[in-house]
Amino acid sequence: MAKTVMIQGTASDVGKSFVVTGLLRALKKRGITCAPFKSQNMSNNSRISSEGHELGTAQAVQAEAAGAKLTSLMNPILLKPASDNGSQVLVRDVSFGHLKADEYQKLKVKLKAEIVAALSNMTM
Repeated sequence: MAKTVMIQGTASDVGKSFVVTGLLRALKKRGITCAPFKSQNMSNNSRISSEGHELGTAQAVQAEAAGAKLTSLMNPILLKPASDNGSQVLVRDVSFGHLKADEYQKLKVKLKAEIVAALSNMTM
């Protein structure tokens, strides 16, 4: 059985989070231990993890559906829109400040290691 399943979509607001929430609940009902992971989420709606870190509400709802303990590893990068071309960038609750889109694109290359580490450290 696959250890990791990826759900992809072609645009924002097409129902990926909704589908993942349903899949996680269905897996939990079948006795399969699972948890959500979204490396980068853009949202002004957030929740606080068990470690006291801020992460996307969608991952909190998905963790609840999976019966998993909410952790910032599930959503290591949270982008909180602040303007038409900029967001506050939080990496496991460490703020990189408000960055414009082009500034974030440059930083994103450096954040790959953080994403890989978060996924690698997920335990279920």
